[in-house]
Amino acid sequence: MRAYFDHNATAPLDAEVRAAMAACEEESYGNAASRHAEGRAAHEAVERARAQVARAVNARPEEVIFTSSGTESNNLLVKGVAARSTKKVVAASGVEHPCVLCAARAVADGPGEKVFMPLAVDAEGVVELADVEAALASGDVALLSVMLANNESGVLQDVAALAKLAAGRTAVHTDAAQALGKIEVDFAALGVDAMTLSAHKARGPKGIAALIAKEELEFAPLHDGGGQEKGLRSGTLNVAGIVGFGVAAELAAARAAAEGERLAGLRTRLEERLRADGATIFGAGAARLPNTTYFGYPGIEGESLVVMLDQNGFALASGSACASTKNEPSHVLLAMGCTEEQARTAVRCSLGLESDAEQV
Repeated sequence: MRAYFDHNATAPLDAEVRAAMAACEEESYGNAASRHAEGRAAHEAVERARAQVARAVNARPEEVIFTSSGTESNNLLVKGVAARSTKKVVAASGVEHPCVLCAARAVADGPGEKVFMPLAVDAEGVVELADVEAALASGDVALLSVMLANNESGVLQDVAALAKLAAGRTAVHTDAAQALGKIEVDFAALGVDAMTLSAHKARGPKGIAALIAKEELEFAPLHDGGGQEKGLRSGTLNVAGIVGFGVAAELAAARAAAEGERLAGLRTRLEERLRADGATIFGAGAARLPNTTYFGYPGIEGESLVVMLDQNGFALASGSACASTKNEPSHVLLAMGCTEEQARTAVRCSLGLESDAEQV
């Protein structure tokens, strides 16, 4: 038996998504910017997918901007807002994905006297509201970025409460790449100005993502070119990838409630055994994604345990796949107050559609 327990790194491509992409390559292979019949067919396919993605997260199609990845979406938003704003501070939680933290630090290191302000989290990984209020009180925050679901711990943030707190004072962004398909994601209800999605986290193709942004939000593009995506993301559109994303988003939204309940049951069974064997579950006291368990055994290196598990048929991770080559303790766990020794024990198990009781 081979068990794939690393769905937070990437999820297998859904069969319906694969079929839709194959059909697109046959029927809508034109450049979506071309004015001939083939180009118009590609453009129509893109707009259908844009509407699908929008419906999946209760946004409007005109708010969906297609990009190549969650990393690009986050960089576009963080750097773009900072470039347009006269305010000096970019505030983000200390447990954000590296692409948000690195983008915020790059803004602070660049011209314009911008400042990066990391926001504290408690021992469960939840952002301290008092820290957010203190940051906002300065009146100089250009952007507040707090992820909806953490990619390592699975801990959920009350983004709607943060957005309400920040209303009228700063733009608010949330990285929701890990949330789509695992919990309900409602852009309008969250009250944020921008949100990041990534197709491959929700059984769609790699290399395609979206930034959902209110039309009144002002931000600069990362690069110049042909003016695609309202001039905010120039470049020839990945039509087949976009079509696959549309189908994946639709399926993910439809499955989220029932699949979340099923996975939560499997996770409970898993964590009962882990605790019985002496493991620590990180972030267990907070609301979490139903599929994610972040655990560690005292004195056992997480990297070593992941290798041994792989040799025995189980694919897990020792943290974020995007930072797996750095061999550094998890910045998420360090922000939660863990020691470096504790952080180095961490192993992430993220369940998915193929996961079942026998594997667990």
